Amino acid sequence: MTTQEILIQANEAKTALALADTARKNLALHKMADSLVKPEHLARILEENAKDMEAAKGTVADVMLDRLLLTQERVQEMAEGIRDVAALADPAGTVLSETVHANGMVIRKTAVPAGVIAIIYESRPNVTSDAAALAVKSGNACVLRCGKEAWRSCHAVAEAMQMGLEEAGMPRTAVSLIEDTTRVSANELMTAEGFVDLLIPRGGKGLIRSCVEHATVPCIQTGTGICHVYADKAADLEMAVRIMDNAKTSRPSVCNAQEVCLVHKDIAARFLPMLKEALCDRRLAEGKQPVELRLDAAAAEFIEGTAAKETDFDTEFLDYILSVKVADSLEDAIEHINRHSTGHSEAIVTADERAAAQFAAAVDSAAVYVNASTRFTDGGVFGLGCEMGISTQKLHARGPMGLAELCTYKYIISGNGQIRE
Repeated sequence: MTTQEILIQANEAKTALALADTARKNLALHKMADSLVKPEHLARILEENAKDMEAAKGTVADVMLDRLLLTQERVQEMAEGIRDVAALADPAGTVLSETVHANGMVIRKTAVPAGVIAIIYESRPNVTSDAAALAVKSGNACVLRCGKEAWRSCHAVAEAMQMGLEEAGMPRTAVSLIEDTTRVSANELMTAEGFVDLLIPRGGKGLIRSCVEHATVPCIQTGTGICHVYADKAADLEMAVRIMDNAKTSRPSVCNAQEVCLVHKDIAARFLPMLKEALCDRRLAEGKQPVELRLDAAAAEFIEGTAAKETDFDTEFLDYILSVKVADSLEDAIEHINRHSTGHSEAIVTADERAAAQFAAAVDSAAVYVNASTRFTDGGVFGLGCEMGISTQKLHARGPMGLAELCTYKYIISGNGQIRE
């Protein structure tokens, strides 16, 4: 089926979704989740994923293979994620504000579904179920376009969910997967005025830049994460090491992983050897991949590592690589972050409440942490069930995008014959 045909069917399905009440949408979500883990569907999903994994080996980094991999446990988690969304409050129909005009008219600002949401993403099959669940619960039809590396997996997941939709009496075209994985289909979605109400790219810097630059439909910039963790002069050094270890190594291929370490000059001589011990020496001794530290000139005075290039502080590595810079002051660290950050997630480790407050107020990112890892920036952690993406812009959504961010609003005005004189 062509991309245009899929878009036409999605637009036909959006009315049924907009008219569905909460109970109907929740039934659809539970049927979608159940369908994912039916033995025959689960077996097919894992079989198709194995084909994707085999084809991807040798062409992408190991940390990216982990994003592509599906296991029985991960598919079960995808199903649970759908059920979690079903348990959330339905934003559609919520009265955001109400005003009674002097002439007696009641003016209600009311949340409504956006319509048809298109999501362009790369090699994470779980995005297929997350996006579908959030779209259905908020009353939207969704058109999914994955990368070629994950197409078999995503197709199997999408088909299973479509069967669940049908069991619930909802149109299967409420969730659709684009069959063409070339740039042509991506361009079609970017320019599908009248068919796509909101475009959300989830992926690397190149994909997001392409969508932002070429889309003629409304587009939300998401995902790219050059995330910083700053160890302040008043930091608990052991806490800072634990936080950076988690932020960098727990899952380096995701957008909320740390890419830059900033450390105040007053503690650099003590802290940097501790950081190297945790991220490099200890991991190597334990048979784990050590982190490559790319050091600015000041950091290189205290530990060994690779000399950092200026571009290293503007790179989302998504790998076991960490840029390290010594900051002269809190203000210097804040200035560096605001100059190099992509607006995703930043953290400060400090026992100084005034420093923490200044950092939180001055750093211009979607999520700012005090004494916690950046790895928590996630829709599930934030109570959104799952997420459509993490917006790094300011209009109309910022940070993890859940149900509310997939709605727009309209004014519904009730009168009893009023006319404007």
